[in-house]
Amino acid sequence: FRLPRAATFARAASLAIFVLLLLSAAWPSLLAPGDPLAANRAQILQPPSLAHPLGTDPIGRDVYTRIVHGARPSILLGIGAVAIALSLGTALGLLAGLTRRVVPTLVMRATDIGAAFPELLLAVFIVSLFGSGVLNATIAIGIAGIPYYTRIVRAETLRVRGSAYVEAARGLGLSGTQLLLRHVVPNALRPLLVVATIGLGSATLAGAALSFLGLGTPPPSPEWGAMLTNARNFLTMGWWAAVFPGLAITLFVMSTTVLGRWLQQRSEGRA
Repeated sequence: FRLPRAATFARAASLAIFVLLLLSAAWPSLLAPGDPLAANRAQILQPPSLAHPLGTDPIGRDVYTRIVHGARPSILLGIGAVAIALSLGTALGLLAGLTRRVVPTLVMRATDIGAAFPELLLAVFIVSLFGSGVLNATIAIGIAGIPYYTRIVRAETLRVRGSAYVEAARGLGLSGTQLLLRHVVPNALRPLLVVATIGLGSATLAGAALSFLGLGTPPPSPEWGAMLTNARNFLTMGWWAAVFPGLAITLFVMSTTVLGRWLQQRSEGRA
């Protein structure tokens, strides 16, 4: 009998956590049938117990129920932000990698300006211009992530364009359009699954940070960042109200990072 390697165990644990949190987002009532908004003033800041496995928050709501139901707005915000950044970043990256002279220069200079600001700071700036809320937070995080995807797609496009197999295909008489559709674009976009998987955790974390600052999901909706805001003034009286939502964010980010690195190794033939 051989114990699994640490890396194998980490991947299995990350996959289990990732699937569990996605299940919480897709079907929260399956794991927590209670009402996440139900408050009981007689049970304010109750410690973890059989009745409340993760305790209660400062107004008597069940922390476990709110974490499970908070997975949906938290993860959906991250998915929406990644979708915006991925789609626009891919389009700009392909444009910069497939064109010459003025267009790629303009695209990359704009990308450099966006990348000069930390993503979260840029997202806060955008939200401050257009107002708080889930939709604006999602758009802001997505826009802040565009430079990252643009650079990756452009670099991959230039690498594939200069590869030997593309030159060989050109020598066989393939037209420029055939080269782009059959070889350049598919191979340039191949790393995006890895990047998007890792980016999902980062975008979800950024969304929780905006909610923590009061710029994301409005109360009383259950959301991991908003739960941290509600509990931050009660750490000495009820640490569980802040620790467990923070742990949910940490586990989700760690699981997406580990799975993303594993997908990267698979794509490179190292796993």
